Amino acid sequence: MLGGLLVLLALRVPVAISLLVPSLVYVLLDPTASLGIAVQRTVSGVNNFAILAVPLFILLGNLANISGLSDRLYTTAIAFLGHIRGSLGYVNIATSFGFSWMSGAAIADAAAMGKIQVPAMKKRGYSEEFSLGITGASSMIAPMIPPSIPAIIYAVTAGVSVGALFMAGILPALVLIACLCVMVWWLMRKQRHLVLPRTGWAARGRSLLGSLPALGAAVIILGGILSGVFTPTEAAGVGVLYIFVIALIYGSLTWRKVYRILLGSVETTGSVLLIVAAAALFGWVLAREQAPQLAAEFILNFTSSPIVFLILVNVLLLIIGAVLEPTAAILILVPVLGPVAETFGISPVHFGVVVIFNLLIGLLTPPVGLVLFVLSSVTNVPVTRVIKGVVPFFIPMLATLVVITFVPALSMWLPAVLGFT
Repeated sequence: MLGGLLVLLALRVPVAISLLVPSLVYVLLDPTASLGIAVQRTVSGVNNFAILAVPLFILLGNLANISGLSDRLYTTAIAFLGHIRGSLGYVNIATSFGFSWMSGAAIADAAAMGKIQVPAMKKRGYSEEFSLGITGASSMIAPMIPPSIPAIIYAVTAGVSVGALFMAGILPALVLIACLCVMVWWLMRKQRHLVLPRTGWAARGRSLLGSLPALGAAVIILGGILSGVFTPTEAAGVGVLYIFVIALIYGSLTWRKVYRILLGSVETTGSVLLIVAAAALFGWVLAREQAPQLAAEFILNFTSSPIVFLILVNVLLLIIGAVLEPTAAILILVPVLGPVAETFGISPVHFGVVVIFNLLIGLLTPPVGLVLFVLSSVTNVPVTRVIKGVVPFFIPMLATLVVITFVPALSMWLPAVLGFT
């Protein structure tokens, strides 16, 4: 099964087909299985109320991006941070953080911020490599905080609370933001010319008022989940409706834009849920063959230390993330590694944050590195130069990974305080 999957992936067969073919071969060769079971398992993989949040949050992110709400966040960040040396680096991070509450995906963030911020930074005298690097690195914030799409996929796969995983990613995301800010300060510390004129308080107030309605999506999503008014899936639906109304009020929607938003959302949803459906059958086969138990036995024979286990997992996931996109990697690896982590006494919520952030780093790692290609596409810069710009920012990302891995309280404190664990 695993050999067939690896061969098909090496041949660049789409991930969903690579998962489905070995699974169907197994079903056809096993006399105790049947195609009826295969169909049932495949359909049950997506017949889940929590999974419904995925297309809704994808729609929400596309709506916020194409309707121009990200532009308002950028203007506000410029107004408050523009007078600081190397300000557009901090603006990049702040805008990504604001947009993250609506996008939930690194690719959406990279596409939106790449089109706005990279040209603006180059025009103001920032190097192309720095502009691309900080834009790629700051896009990692989005999948760490609500409405994180990888968190939803992990929660459904591992059987943990979506709300708990949403809350668990917030403090690690703030650590990532702090590490990125330190890196920007270090790289810009001698660039005295990279300063914009100070914006007056009246202009700051106007820009803040213009962006507050867009930021209200975060209040609705988080507030609704924390207060128990609605589930994460229902929060996604309410968030979409809210952003749609705000975009109409701003007058930033046209029929052409609505068509682009819906088309993009359908394409992304189709690709994600096809992988989820195929992975459900693949995971059932692995469970039937007791792969999690065999993996646990093998690792326990190798080491009895949770720290060594986490180090091994980090190395494995960094490699896997470089060749496989996060959704597929989560669906393939979590059913195997999750039970092993529990035998070491590692919380599935903490383990989820570790897994997700590892795989996000893979989005900036060749040869697959989807964010690299997105940035290349929206900026018309060769991907080799995008990679060159991103490389220095692996330092803050890996530093964040170390903190997330070995300080579990960072992930567990907020869910515990809010009653999710």
